Amino acid sequence: MHRPKKAAGAALAAVAVVGTLAVSGPPPETATAAARGLWGAVTIAPGREGIVEASGYEGAALGAGSVLTLTAPEGSEVTGVPFAGSGYRGVVVSGGGGGTYTFTGAASDAEGTEGAEGAEVTGSAAAQGWQGRTFPFVLAVAPDAVPGTRLRGCVLRLTDAGGAVQDQGTCEVTVGLPGPTLTRPESGVPLPARPEIAGTAYPGAQVTVRDALESEVCATTATAAGSWSCVPDPALPSGPGRLQATATLNGVSGTSEQIAITVAGAAGAADRS
Repeated sequence: MHRPKKAAGAALAAVAVVGTLAVSGPPPETATAAARGLWGAVTIAPGREGIVEASGYEGAALGAGSVLTLTAPEGSEVTGVPFAGSGYRGVVVSGGGGGTYTFTGAASDAEGTEGAEGAEVTGSAAAQGWQGRTFPFVLAVAPDAVPGTRLRGCVLRLTDAGGAVQDQGTCEVTVGLPGPTLTRPESGVPLPARPEIAGTAYPGAQVTVRDALESEVCATTATAAGSWSCVPDPALPSGPGRLQATATLNGVSGTSEQIAITVAGAAGAADRS
């Protein structure tokens, strides 16, 4: 099945309201992917949504009725097709197993049509439909997906009005890592030089806390329950500062928000250079 478990529904709905869609183009090592045809890539944390941006078609011009299809990889579902350029119709396949864009050809050569970035495209370029454009597909990844894994089965296919395949490619969907949280210390409360620093992170993730100078303050591993804590060594310097936590697992990472702290003066507390 392509769909995440039904239990993910509430979590995904919450992300759609308060979250930020994770958007990513092809990674550096695949910079030449467009030369081999249709391509897209994205990293999405478990239980969240992100956008695969499909592009790279450089073949013959295809007219009205041609269709670009993305087949969702295992453990995910398509939840949206947000491209709003005139002359295209986006549809999410029932059940979320895929999504399509159909070139309707509604915009004539004289009228032109909008490109992926909102710029007007006129003349023969408008008739071509697919060259030089990027088409977004929103994917939701199951909350039980394992960070660092690549979901299999993501396929891009472009067919002409008669259904004949004109180009086919792949899309890389990597499961990302949710960012950790910092729950202690509290911002604005005077601290000792070696306060307990704690928060939550994905179970088993390596958590590293750094200060405003990117110096390591302390490090630990998140428990099976997703909690973690560590104590600075050496002691924090007195005065104002900032802390931020980074979690890493299976080659992917996530970062917390920074918090402002103030360390009360203490004898023997060594300043960081």
